[in-house]
Amino acid sequence: MRATSIAIISAAALLSAQAFAQTTPPATTAVPPRPATAPAPAGTVPAATVRTQAVNPLTMEDVSKITGTNVYGSDDKKIGDISTVLMKPDTRRIDRLVVAAGGVLGVGSHHVALPVDQFTWDASKDGFKIAKTTDDLKAMPEWKSPSTASTGSAVPARTPKTSG
Repeated sequence: MRATSIAIISAAALLSAQAFAQTTPPATTAVPPRPATAPAPAGTVPAATVRTQAVNPLTMEDVSKITGTNVYGSDDKKIGDISTVLMKPDTRRIDRLVVAAGGVLGVGSHHVALPVDQFTWDASKDGFKIAKTTDDLKAMPEWKSPSTASTGSAVPARTPKTSG
């Protein structure tokens, strides 16, 4: 019994150590820490951490960076994030962005496709802003991926041409 308890506790400690190792430090700090052994030279000012503003992912060549970007509403509260990027097949330009609103970790979220011109980039928030709230999005019809739609399809099916 005691050996089983020790094994369970050891396994839990090892698993939690991996989880702690995967956490990231805070994005910004006011002043970088100084080594405790060497004081700063007289007359020098410690360098402040400079936070670079994120680039609008819509202006980047790699559109995969758009997915997962936070979306903020007109009330400056986080509504959700971009779950899918939709393009016009004929022009290959981004046409709409699908916002996953609400839910926890993507489960139970309401997906809404909005035209790309409704999104503005807010560099201070590293995310997009739209002139809607969570309630506005949840009142809109839900967008379903053609692969997950249970009935119908978002892409019209082609019918084969018949000869004659």
